[in-house]
Amino acid sequence: MSIILRVGISIAILVLLFRQVDRKSLFEIIKNANKPLLFFALFIFFFNYAFCFFRWYRLLKAVGIKLPLKRVVISFSGGIFFSLFLPSTIGGDLMRSIDLAAHTKKTKEVVATVLLDRLSGYVGLVVVVLISLLLGYRLIDDKSVLLAIGIITAILAGVLLVLFNNFFYTKINKLLSSPNAGKIRDLVTGLHQEIHIFRNKKRAMVINLIISLLVQVTGPLTFYFIALAIGIKINLLYFFVLIPVIGAITLLPISIGGLGLRDASTIYFFAKAGVTKDLAFAMSLLNFSFILFYGALGGLIYVLTIHHRRLQSDQSSSLQEARR
Repeated sequence: MSIILRVGISIAILVLLFRQVDRKSLFEIIKNANKPLLFFALFIFFFNYAFCFFRWYRLLKAVGIKLPLKRVVISFSGGIFFSLFLPSTIGGDLMRSIDLAAHTKKTKEVVATVLLDRLSGYVGLVVVVLISLLLGYRLIDDKSVLLAIGIITAILAGVLLVLFNNFFYTKINKLLSSPNAGKIRDLVTGLHQEIHIFRNKKRAMVINLIISLLVQVTGPLTFYFIALAIGIKINLLYFFVLIPVIGAITLLPISIGGLGLRDASTIYFFAKAGVTKDLAFAMSLLNFSFILFYGALGGLIYVLTIHHRRLQSDQSSSLQEARR
């Protein structure tokens, strides 16, 4: 029911958006887009996934999970593919956790790497948006944008305090002492214990943050070159302020793969920069086509290696039985 509801929300938002724009104009914009610039944007978007993969791979090594590069690529590719169909843009995180945990039998460590991977990405997002806002505060003079940035920054501060500060963690546990808060309390406790694995791995976390900043730079740059391809010419700083905000909104688990939610947010926030609905919607749809392309590629990698993974699993089971 939850998945059906999210699919319904995504479809409803898209239907509403298509009714609000000139569909003929929308498709003309996409059809007449500058193809070399679009391919360049697609190339930049590849680095988003490349940096994300490298960040996760380093975290796995930091907790002692040493796997062949090919095996991690397979799990990561599966995560990209399944994120197209699962709630929010973090649905793929669940799938790569399950896939690699089943392979390594180290569920706690794998989950910890995925959680910190996502958290460091969110830290990078907030850092980039705050620096961009500082540089372009004269361009962004809108209360809704500032409010959105304030909210995502406050959420990050709260999460970091609960996960890394024992005083705040203890206080939150006391607040969640009610029997009705059992599941929430268990979730907070589990997150705290899993992230705790990295508390003494400061070097790994610093490198992780640097990679996260690179990840958050590729997103705005991708949108910027898509915008140029369809004739949008606005200050680059708009993208570095608005795209992280849009990215944070698509994390909300109320749609499938962020579809619909991403488009509505793009139209709303880029209107602040003077971009028309047709152009903003076209920009968002073209960006989604990139996500779809790499998601399909990830799915192809994942499906073509199913037989290989099953053989590995059978061999692992045989070894365990032999040891017994």
